[in-house]
Amino acid sequence: MADRAIDPQQTPRLTVVLTNYNGRGLLETMLPSLARQSYRDFAIVVVDDGSSDGSVSYLRERWPDVDVIELPGNGGVTAAMDVGLRAPSSELVALFNNDMELDPNCLAALVAALDSHPEAGSATPKMLDFSDRRRIDGAGDLLSWRGGGARRGHGERDSGQYDVPCEIFAACGGAAIYRRAAIETVGGFDVDYFAYYEDLDWAFRAQLCGFRCRYVPGAVLYHRGSETLGRGITDFNGYQLWRNPIWLVAKCFPAGAIARHLPALLRGQAGNLYVAARERKLRVWARAIRDALRGLPGALRKRRLVQGARVIGLAQLEAAAHTSEP
Repeated sequence: MADRAIDPQQTPRLTVVLTNYNGRGLLETMLPSLARQSYRDFAIVVVDDGSSDGSVSYLRERWPDVDVIELPGNGGVTAAMDVGLRAPSSELVALFNNDMELDPNCLAALVAALDSHPEAGSATPKMLDFSDRRRIDGAGDLLSWRGGGARRGHGERDSGQYDVPCEIFAACGGAAIYRRAAIETVGGFDVDYFAYYEDLDWAFRAQLCGFRCRYVPGAVLYHRGSETLGRGITDFNGYQLWRNPIWLVAKCFPAGAIARHLPALLRGQAGNLYVAARERKLRVWARAIRDALRGLPGALRKRRLVQGARVIGLAQLEAAAHTSEP
């Protein structure tokens, strides 16, 4: 059996949560990397989203010290992430996808970043490509005023260009650490998203509530990328990527930001239509727009709560969206 993560008699400061759907083979890499962490004050929880590949049996047989939350069926990655974020009572919660391998100092660096920056409600590591470890998978997530987001540095060769710790708009929801106080203030993930944009939505709400996010280059992990949800534009991810940004704008963008960036927002929608036409997914795009409009009343009801909790001005939000400096 693998080494224990912590002394079970201690109350851990950190809970590491893994979301898993039919990822037994991925867990065989991820869990040993957690066992090798230099930071020891943590427990592990796996939220299993209705796997049928023996993942739960594997965990119970090989990793009995890992707590498993079995969901009754596959309810979507966002719902699984929300359970993982809300279930622990520890001071800190780290949330990871199952398709990763952590450098031994990853958790220590993330915890240290939150300790050094009390204004931060979350932090995110430097993500490198699992197969080509000289290539960047992501160095924090940025907000686009076109209504979406982007992984900073994705696909670039790593030459140290993102090795300075800094504020960043958002943490990738599949590789992030959160402060319990921020979770209690901001709330959990919006499960209506099902998949994609739930992390940017949470980060936007956190920024509006005054919680910053830190990018921590000393925390390194290696990401396989899209092992569960697939690569390229599929019917599934195209639908989510075209529907969900409309709800993000409706919920989170202050009125002043919508007015100021309306041309960019329109370009973003035009760009989505272009991609849908190029990929021969126009029917998927049309269904996504239809369902986005059907969901607008619910998004606008949430908007009242989100904007009512806002404590920063538009200038501060603009700065947060563009920041990449220490």
